[in-house]
Amino acid sequence: MKIHEYQAKELLRKFGVVTPRGKACFSVDEAVEAARELGGSVWVVKAQIHAGGRGKGGGVKLARSLDEVRTIAGQILGMQLVTHQTGAGGQKVRRLLIEEGADIKKEYYVAALTDRATQKVAMMASSEGGMDIEEVAHNTPEKIIKVFVDPQVGLTDAQAQQLAKGIGVPDASLAQAVDTLKKLYTCYMETDASLAEINPLILEGSGNIKALDAKFNFDSNALYRHPEIVEYRDLDEEDADEIEASKFDLAYISLDGNIGCLVNGAGLAMATMDTIKLFGAEPANFLDVGGGATTEKVTEAFKIMLKNPKVKGILVNIFGGIMRCDTIATGVVAAAKEVKLSVPLVVRMKGTNEDLGKQILKDSGLPIIAADTMAEAATKIVAAVK
Repeated sequence: MKIHEYQAKELLRKFGVVTPRGKACFSVDEAVEAARELGGSVWVVKAQIHAGGRGKGGGVKLARSLDEVRTIAGQILGMQLVTHQTGAGGQKVRRLLIEEGADIKKEYYVAALTDRATQKVAMMASSEGGMDIEEVAHNTPEKIIKVFVDPQVGLTDAQAQQLAKGIGVPDASLAQAVDTLKKLYTCYMETDASLAEINPLILEGSGNIKALDAKFNFDSNALYRHPEIVEYRDLDEEDADEIEASKFDLAYISLDGNIGCLVNGAGLAMATMDTIKLFGAEPANFLDVGGGATTEKVTEAFKIMLKNPKVKGILVNIFGGIMRCDTIATGVVAAAKEVKLSVPLVVRMKGTNEDLGKQILKDSGLPIIAADTMAEAATKIVAAVK
């Protein structure tokens, strides 16, 4: 789950991280009033969407008068903002953040994220703040400093100092930078985040350290512990089909290909997509029905896949471990009949009650194409689609 920048800053402030003063707005009039309340002579008008690169796309602009705030807010609010993370279609801007200006002397990058290789938390920092971290990693990887934090110990003063000194924070601001890093780590841990990123973390002319931008991703499996974070969810920023799939406990992600995939197990789903690509086609989705799929879940999965007009065929790939093949077969038959399936359907199943499942498919009278191996299944669905 992702949240907006203004929500991320609310979280950071709860844990003592200093941010610029700002206010979320949903209309041009609200934006002007927010600037008036904040006072000063310079304001930043920021589009709020779940994507990076907003500034490059024209979604972050400075205003030096209330009239400019009104003009810029009118331009950004409602625009289809295209960034390197939104895709060509962009994302409609429905919210703004109006923020006081900042006296930026230096920009840094800091983040906390889960490192599965070490089973620790990676705290990253770079002197190249304000840039895409992927770009920094590619062009100047030596400018990214990492420390790995034992969750039972937490981020130590020594580790935080190593990061702050490593990115060139001046001695006079070192204590504040260390404090900010430790609070960021605490926020990351206590909210069950999978990413907590401040880019940029700025050094002001006064020597103060502030979080000028912030991005959070959360582990969806832990959200039941954080109803206050669930309230931040903005469904307008999410794919409608993915939202529908989540209602039926289906893990679904839309892709750009034309072969729909229905698989049980995330690993097998990834392998199925790879196999489709290996045989010269592109998957239209990632869809994991899990180990407890019912006829209802399979039917809904078919409906969601077929909403995509690009889908020209469906590949069902099932390994019957906990999930029985006959249960899936019954669901596939029911789903195919209910949605009046009109695209080719290839089914490959192995494991528990495999023979019974295959017999159910055979007796259905539906034009289902059977396959025994993943290679055969991929070959048949690619050929059927072509």
